[in-house]
Amino acid sequence: MRYEDWDPIYREILSDFGYSRMQDETSSRLLRTLMLNADIITDDELADVLKEHVIIFGAADSLKDEIFGKEFDGTLISAGSATSVLMDNGIVPDIVVTDLDGNVDAQIEASKEGAVTLIHAHGDNADAIMKYAKSFTGKVVLTTQSKPDNLLRNYGGFTDGDRAYCMAKHFGVDDIELIGFDFQHPSYKDGSDLTVKAKKLKWAERIISSLR
Repeated sequence: MRYEDWDPIYREILSDFGYSRMQDETSSRLLRTLMLNADIITDDELADVLKEHVIIFGAADSLKDEIFGKEFDGTLISAGSATSVLMDNGIVPDIVVTDLDGNVDAQIEASKEGAVTLIHAHGDNADAIMKYAKSFTGKVVLTTQSKPDNLLRNYGGFTDGDRAYCMAKHFGVDDIELIGFDFQHPSYKDGSDLTVKAKKLKWAERIISSLR
């Protein structure tokens, strides 16, 4: 998704949730500053990781059962909290898309084992950026939901799962399989507001549906 196509959606999300563009951009500047010496890869390098078939793993409660005993072929993309479930089952994703919540240690371990990590900045995760961002020692892409620049990318998307989907579509992938996605029943994470989570899932479903 091009930024020009994403920005009207982003403005609607800001209005719907009462979020601040200024806070999003402050967190984005923080991420960029902290990661200037990280192994930041180009769009071309990220595109090379993507095969014709992409599987995106979401963090629904059903994920463990959906992957049990199965083998997967294609580019494996983990959406945030799904990473710990994959790693616990011996699956190292090729790409992790995260705003640094959930079990971040598993995401850091995936980075050490070769995963490309798309680290996302938004107005609510500045503390997480300070705590975790520099621990990702593998290849990274820095993303924002506001205006991109020479280091910060914006492929579209709001939650980890639909950002992963938007990224794959941005690079021309049409064969995208979703595993562990449940847009109707939000899973509880420590401190999470299930009402807000449910609202975010509706947006994620809307964004993904618009690109299919």
